[in-house]
Amino acid sequence: MIKNIANMVTSCRILGSVLLLFFPAFSIGFYVLYIICGLSDMVDGTIARKTNNTSEVGAKIDTIADLAFVIVSLIKLLPTLPIPQWLWIWGVVIAIIKVGNILWGYASQKQFVALHTMPNKITGLLLFLLPLTLSFVEWKYSSIAVCSIATCAAIHEGIYMATNSEHK
Repeated sequence: MIKNIANMVTSCRILGSVLLLFFPAFSIGFYVLYIICGLSDMVDGTIARKTNNTSEVGAKIDTIADLAFVIVSLIKLLPTLPIPQWLWIWGVVIAIIKVGNILWGYASQKQFVALHTMPNKITGLLLFLLPLTLSFVEWKYSSIAVCSIATCAAIHEGIYMATNSEHK
């Protein structure tokens, strides 16, 4: 049982993400589940490493859980936020860079590569915190900060992938 704790925590993030669909954005229930999902993302890998139970299956479940959490969060939050055209364009540019990195990783490694670099982790943390800060930080300023760091992280990831042959 202890061997599977990390995977159970990750699986809870998938369930929590699905449950988020049933709560209005920015409601107490939404915030509670949102924070639980975010915390589970922060601890599952640590638990797996501390218990010496890392695995490819666990990494794949983590990727699925991350994707579910991001997609559900976007579904719930995007309709509620006033997103100007320049921010949409910036987001698309970041996405293009990230997709390019994924394609480069696949071409060079013959597998999909997701790098957990420090800049990517910082970007993920800032994206997670963004909805929690909307009541006291103006949306325009927080989105500029997050997009700036996300752009740097995506470029850093691309440079790292292009200059390192082994980057699992």
